[in-house]
Amino acid sequence: MFEALLSVAITTAVLLGSPGPAPLALAAAGASQGVKKGFPFLAGILAGLLVAVICAATGVAGLLVSQPQVTLVLKWLAAAYLIYVAYKIAANNSALGNTGAQLPSFKDGFILNLLNPKAYAACIAIFATASVPAGSNLVATLLAASVCYVVAIVVDTMWLALGGVIFKTLNDETILKRIRMGFALVLVVLVLYGLFVV
Repeated sequence: MFEALLSVAITTAVLLGSPGPAPLALAAAGASQGVKKGFPFLAGILAGLLVAVICAATGVAGLLVSQPQVTLVLKWLAAAYLIYVAYKIAANNSALGNTGAQLPSFKDGFILNLLNPKAYAACIAIFATASVPAGSNLVATLLAASVCYVVAIVVDTMWLALGGVIFKTLNDETILKRIRMGFALVLVVLVLYGLFVV
């Protein structure tokens, strides 16, 4: 059983930890406001991911993905929302002493992953390849879902911490602003790539 759970953990780390919209948005949030202020955004992303994990584990995500119209609508809604989050990251001036800066919030993170087709596709792939030997299908699914979610928490926290290191290391406000703009631009490029190429 250990090997099967390790396989789920590695698959989750690769699929959910690779640079994509949510990890890059977390790194950008950490770089623009630090780890502590980025925790609400992280919590929202993880809450949205929990919905994706539950949907994949129960088969609901498979039904959604099998409907091309639903997938297309989710893809465009996610793209629009990701561009909005990228704007909030780019426009954030919190490092410049602007206490009224709009920072990505719990709600932003939750909606981002709730609409993120990559999260559902990754979770479906994880459960499709996860064959955890257990006394029942329910126990096997709960074990796989738990390992998947714990690994996602670790990986997403690491992306936020990476951004936080950038925030703490660089004291130059101009460089921090350029980094935020760079993260936002990469996020928009990923969104456009996902819309028109993938």
